[in-house]
Amino acid sequence: MKTVLSIAGSDPSGGAGIQADLKTMEAHGVYGMSVITALTAQNTLGVQGVMEVPADYVKSQITSVFDDIYPNAVKIGMLPNLEVMKAVVMSIDRYKALNIVLDPVMSSTSGTELSRKDSRKYMIEELFPRCALVTPNIPEAEAILGILEDGSGGGNNPHESLDSREKIEEAGKKIGETCGCNVLIKGGHSSFAVKKSMDYLYLPDKKEGIWLEGGRLDNPNTHGTGCTLSSAIASNLALGYDLEEAVRKAKRYLEKCIRAGLDLGHGRGPLLHRV
Repeated sequence: MKTVLSIAGSDPSGGAGIQADLKTMEAHGVYGMSVITALTAQNTLGVQGVMEVPADYVKSQITSVFDDIYPNAVKIGMLPNLEVMKAVVMSIDRYKALNIVLDPVMSSTSGTELSRKDSRKYMIEELFPRCALVTPNIPEAEAILGILEDGSGGGNNPHESLDSREKIEEAGKKIGETCGCNVLIKGGHSSFAVKKSMDYLYLPDKKEGIWLEGGRLDNPNTHGTGCTLSSAIASNLALGYDLEEAVRKAKRYLEKCIRAGLDLGHGRGPLLHRV
């Protein structure tokens, strides 16, 4: 049986974080494992609090997993601070981790910061090149470009809005070629694609960009979509699919999860992962 490790934060409401990752992995027929980087207090209404797990304990969890059950792929989500990021980088280097998919979580939809700004430059310079794929949404891609352009690491000078296909294509190319990684810019926040879900996959080794289109669904319950997509991609890589097919299959799966129409909570509800 193929195995996938999620290194991410915990969501007690079950909609995002490692809970969404493990549900997604189960739905893909792979064995899911988890390393918790932060304990959040959150629900469908937003994030009420964050308790960061000490970096040494994050490292110990990773060691426990790799020393016993070596994962065929790794999904990385919330990394709350620089010390945790360094522990993760050291660990994946030590174990030569395979098929790493990074969802570069920076803030929640409600605006709560989920990673410290002073750690983001390190993430871009040290973690991005080690990944098979990085999956920023449009606000995250804008922040990444701002850091690349001003070099401060704080993202205090955010990049202009990625409000057209051409700008997203330029962004994918710049991030991919500067950071040495494949990039999937998720278009869920786009202002120009109102009837379609449009994501842009840039592959620097091939000097090639691919638009991946899908249906845009009228469902406000989208809590945990980024976590679900990245863990679905990691699961597909573990199962042996090449990157482009892994992404396409993950998008189709995510669309089914949203289309299922689960309606729980008083805010942006979670997805139904068992589809």
